[in-house]
Amino acid sequence: MKRDPQCPEECPSRPEPPPAPRITPEPTGEAEDAELKCGSAPVWIFGYGSLVWRPGFEFTSRKVGFIRGYSRRFWQGDTFHRGSEKMPGRVVTLLEDCGACTWGVAYEVRGEQIPASLQYLNMREAVLGGYDTKLVKFHPQEKDAEEPIQALVYIATPQNPSYLGPASEEDIAAQIIVSSGCAGHNIEYLLRLAEFMRYFCPQAEDKHLFSIEEALISILPCLCCTEESVEETASNPQKSKG
Repeated sequence: MKRDPQCPEECPSRPEPPPAPRITPEPTGEAEDAELKCGSAPVWIFGYGSLVWRPGFEFTSRKVGFIRGYSRRFWQGDTFHRGSEKMPGRVVTLLEDCGACTWGVAYEVRGEQIPASLQYLNMREAVLGGYDTKLVKFHPQEKDAEEPIQALVYIATPQNPSYLGPASEEDIAAQIIVSSGCAGHNIEYLLRLAEFMRYFCPQAEDKHLFSIEEALISILPCLCCTEESVEETASNPQKSKG
């Protein structure tokens, strides 16, 4: 598998919310694990979907950057935030991919922000979204950044009931066009994520994301023409008889 050229060369009915998110850490030192568990150190939370523009919790600072070993994919179904039970939306999750990297935003939370943010995200991402948690190494975009930062990330795996899996860019775009949920239309989700990548990570590539955006834009004019034709026929039935 080819390495992502934008990454440095290295592979490295709704249930009640559970008391705390499950965390699957990458190997770390015992001292770091102890600090994270007792809450004496700041916690970093990495977002690669709607969290990049709408975190929804208080934070101390944020950094744009990437994590290695994962590709972003619109393979997770959403029946709450960007879809419904009848028309599930499509949102992103991460796929293990040794040669890739995924860009996003890491948020630093401290003190009382830590339990508040984790409780909020546990409901938003785990309970309502079907995501599990994992600890990964986040690499800030800044050139003067020293060591990678250990960060919490939410990932939807194939084991969760909302997982949809792969589909063509055209099929994903067609599903996004007709889906809407409590947080807004699925189209907004796609376009905001693409906008973030262009503005904050212009040097990075995300073929999957931009191919779906391109497919959606190509479908929209056809959809609008069809709707206009239906409306015109409904308002003037005599015209449809020729």
